Amino acid sequence: MKRPVYMDHHATTPVLPEVLDAMLPWFAERFGNPSSVTHVYGKEASDGVEVARRGVADLIGAPSSTIVFTSGATESVNLALRGAVNGAREGLRRIVTCVVEHEAVLGTCASLESEGWEIERLGVDADGRVEPAAVERALERPASMVSIQMANNEIGTLQPMRRIAEIARASGALVHSDAAQAVGRIPVDVDSLGVDLLSFSSHKMYGPKGAGALFVRKGVRVQAQMTGGGHEKKRRSGTLNVPALVGFGAAARIAARDMDAEASRLAELRDLMWEGIRSSIDHVKLNGHPTDRLPGNLNVTFRFVEGEALLVALRDVAALSTGSACSSGAIEGSYVIRALGADDDDAQSSLRFGLGRCNSEEDVRHVVERLAPAVARLRALSPRFEAVSHGAAGGGRSAAS
Repeated sequence: MKRPVYMDHHATTPVLPEVLDAMLPWFAERFGNPSSVTHVYGKEASDGVEVARRGVADLIGAPSSTIVFTSGATESVNLALRGAVNGAREGLRRIVTCVVEHEAVLGTCASLESEGWEIERLGVDADGRVEPAAVERALERPASMVSIQMANNEIGTLQPMRRIAEIARASGALVHSDAAQAVGRIPVDVDSLGVDLLSFSSHKMYGPKGAGALFVRKGVRVQAQMTGGGHEKKRRSGTLNVPALVGFGAAARIAARDMDAEASRLAELRDLMWEGIRSSIDHVKLNGHPTDRLPGNLNVTFRFVEGEALLVALRDVAALSTGSACSSGAIEGSYVIRALGADDDDAQSSLRFGLGRCNSEEDVRHVVERLAPAVARLRALSPRFEAVSHGAAGGGRSAAS
């Protein structure tokens, strides 16, 4: 049986053949521990890690010395928020963040809150953007850190990070950005952005799972959250996953090489998919910013249809999600969509299309073609849609404003 079209690239991406080829020797022939530099096996592994570190650093315009390798973006977020705030101004236990952050940030902030930290969670506008003026108002009271994601994992909206960082740093706060969805997909330069800390992951950019990184600007003190042998310049203890990091470095170099062309291609596919959806299905709405969004992201509300039911109806057609891969089992609907001002019904009626390297125009047309009848079948079972179709409630074809 033909496998469904994969359109969940925000959850994870397939490892590229070039990346796998780069990794394979490090599982067997080059098996050394990178901390054992007194012999050739360990030195070889250490050199491999440092080549990977340079590739990852170059992708974000950073010196190699500022990259701390971790197991993934979640660990990087924890090291940034827990490690750097502990090293921030003494006694200042306040963080400013945003309601649509990934669960890695929200969960870490909630944990810090239970430990006595004050957390201020800023709202977003109807497109999912944090207003810089809101950051400015929040920082009228001092904070240790401002943590705002660069690109949203559900709706793809890009935040005005450069301006937010300017405001935060002028107040004396450190600036962290969860850039797991941005790095490798759009240009990211840490000096241009002005961030102090940046967390991201390998498996979002066609590298292996189990490898991540945290950029720590020179002069920013980070207290280790995993203690032991003092690896990564005493910022993260534990033997490094050499094959995964080599793959991470290879994926980073490929992303830098192909980024412009791939972003342009994906934006065209995304727009083609949106045009196909809104021309064939009534009562749909684009979620997120219409233009300032990730090139491969499309998040659509299909009113009068439960998103989970639509996923089931399309399971043989396409691999999709209703939101974050970390909360796909939530039945209350997307907290991100609700934050845009949607009601509970619409929050449960959205699908996320994450386009990537393995998708083609043929894939897009195939999924759109199967999507319309699936929506129609499910709406035929909806009393709310029945009322609308008989004129008992307003409605009509809707699109992004």
